[in-house]
Amino acid sequence: MQNAGWLGLVLAVSSANAAETVTEPAEGATVEVAATTVTTDKGETAVVLKAVTIVGEADDLANIAGSAQVLDADTLRASRVFTTSEALRKLPGVSVRDEEGFGLRPNIGIRGLNPTRSTKVLLLEDGIPVTYGVYGDNASYYHPPIERFDRVEVLKGAAVNLYGPQTIGGVINYITPIPSQALTGGLSLAGGNRDYFAGHGTISVDGHRFDYVRKQSNGARDNTDLSIDDVNYKGVIAVTSGHTLIARANYYRENSQVSYSGLTDAEYRNFGARYNPFENDYFDAYRWGASLTDDWTIGRARLTTNAYFANFARDWWRQGSTTTDTQCGTAFRDARLAGAAVDSNACNSVQGRLRDYYNAGIEPRLTLPYTAFGVDNILQTGARYHFERQDRLQVNGSSPTARSGSLVEDNRRDTDAISGYAQNEVKIGRFTLAPGVRVEHINFERTNVITGADGNTDLTRVLYSFSGSYAISDSTTLYTGIHKGFAPPRTEDIVDNSGVAVDVDAESSINFEAGVRSRPIHGISIEGTYFRNDFKNQIAVGNIAGGNVPLAQGETLYEGFELSGRADIGSWLPGPHNPFVELAWTALPTADQETALTQVSNGATVAGSGPGRRLPYAARHTLTSTLGYSHNGGFEGRLEAVYIGQQFSDFANTETPAVNGNGLNGKISGNTIWNLALNYTVPNTGFGMFFTVKNLFDQVYIVDRTRGIVPGAPRLVQGGVEYRYY
Repeated sequence: MQNAGWLGLVLAVSSANAAETVTEPAEGATVEVAATTVTTDKGETAVVLKAVTIVGEADDLANIAGSAQVLDADTLRASRVFTTSEALRKLPGVSVRDEEGFGLRPNIGIRGLNPTRSTKVLLLEDGIPVTYGVYGDNASYYHPPIERFDRVEVLKGAAVNLYGPQTIGGVINYITPIPSQALTGGLSLAGGNRDYFAGHGTISVDGHRFDYVRKQSNGARDNTDLSIDDVNYKGVIAVTSGHTLIARANYYRENSQVSYSGLTDAEYRNFGARYNPFENDYFDAYRWGASLTDDWTIGRARLTTNAYFANFARDWWRQGSTTTDTQCGTAFRDARLAGAAVDSNACNSVQGRLRDYYNAGIEPRLTLPYTAFGVDNILQTGARYHFERQDRLQVNGSSPTARSGSLVEDNRRDTDAISGYAQNEVKIGRFTLAPGVRVEHINFERTNVITGADGNTDLTRVLYSFSGSYAISDSTTLYTGIHKGFAPPRTEDIVDNSGVAVDVDAESSINFEAGVRSRPIHGISIEGTYFRNDFKNQIAVGNIAGGNVPLAQGETLYEGFELSGRADIGSWLPGPHNPFVELAWTALPTADQETALTQVSNGATVAGSGPGRRLPYAARHTLTSTLGYSHNGGFEGRLEAVYIGQQFSDFANTETPAVNGNGLNGKISGNTIWNLALNYTVPNTGFGMFFTVKNLFDQVYIVDRTRGIVPGAPRLVQGGVEYRYY
């Protein structure tokens, strides 16, 4: 692995954003800062920043001028979500595709956008960018464990232009728990089949919180041993009245035996879904980062200045990147295509894809409530400087277990960006109107260290947005919004390896939504949204790591509807019993290529692409529904059904793969899996126990063909105990 810097306190973010002052909360805000008061060493009473959010708590949704959802701590805990993928499927409009069965690299898409490597979504943690290359390479090979989070927020629609630069699909913000002033803590231990173990310990006191997560498992396939360690710190310091610091630091380490290549059609047919011949593949990664936010309230104004730094490095040694490569020779490849067993130990080759990523930035953001001409306003405005560096090596070894060899690639890719944004919310009676603008200027540079070739280019975009809402009553709100979406091209796509700038457009779309959010009666909440994303240019993933379905661009259209809700029947019944129902449904009748797509690399038309054909990995329907029961004596049970509709895996909409196909093409059938979670907490104590079954009926199904067939996880039976000290 390339040099690993160790933690030194660095710099900042917490995100983004305060939409309102603590002293004067305002309706219609898209960002909220939760706060409390403590006494400083000087005897002053100070407001302490607790968490920076883009939505707030579930009760704050009524004030959002756009579609937004919150997955709260109670739901995460009672569901005993095993992975981030499992958690996000509970939210409408979000599609998540499994990969290794452990949620280490969730593939997340929003409103039909291809979920591969989560490239079409902006991921934040307490407002901090989670992805290591949000401008230059928004692919995700790292994701924090779900145990670290207190809740999850999803924001779609026009308000995403406040965050950028990925402003097409939406923003997912993971919120970590708030440090307590009194001594609190907890310990959770769980085990299960496929050698599963998970431990999570936490302690919090005087505004400082420490978390440690250890997870390990055999994953979804043979020769897939996974393990992670995650250490997290979060601290809140009251400086003076109205002046607060929040500091964060994290170290993450993964050591996994995990392959890149999927299966050929014949391998899947002959050996089953769990087969994986690559026992020598290995993934070693770490990430460390730190942040600091200076939050200062001056009268009615709030200035939040964030700075942040992170370093992610990974070494992935593998003997096969796709089902069609010839790294181990043509005979090895042909045997796989024919469905014959192969011996990876007889292949005297391994390729190390060694990557180091650095990112840093600073962002001051001003939130100013004011009154003009008798009308209440909230202005949010700010600017950000962000820098990224990618150091990319490929080393080819000459034995199955080599960890050194000949250097065949040495690439450096630098990206820096300056952005500015402003949104002004205007409150007129029951109406809230919020026009906004965002400007992005990005510089790209790529250097081939081996040849000395170097090239650079830049682009600038101005993005407009407008959202509005109307409160029909205290319980029902109508909302709408339109904005110009934007996603920059990767540095490697806009500057080639010879240093020549390539004519690749940024992604550009006009995104519209309209919906209603309501709590019509006590115990029922519901939200429905119509959306339309019209792309003048979309860059769409075919296969990854090469393959025969290239990265393509062209005009596309997505149109559909989201529906979510919950009914607590116990609200209408006497006694301690509460049966409840939850629903998250996305219908996507339109996910079409409007023109024949062309290859990003050479401009040639993609074979089989054409107007009216459906885009890959855009299921017509996804549905997660839950039937549950809770009792105030400490018991809760949840039975969940997760349905993902059929999908195409290529631009040509191939229905049936070849008998001895490479696994990259062919329709993926729809499937439904069932999950069960049972919880019991001993009354008046912090002791609890839980039992879960994921994929209750052990259904075998395909989730992905982007690099060959990848199966969904088998049945997972897990149980555990926990103790929480309050």
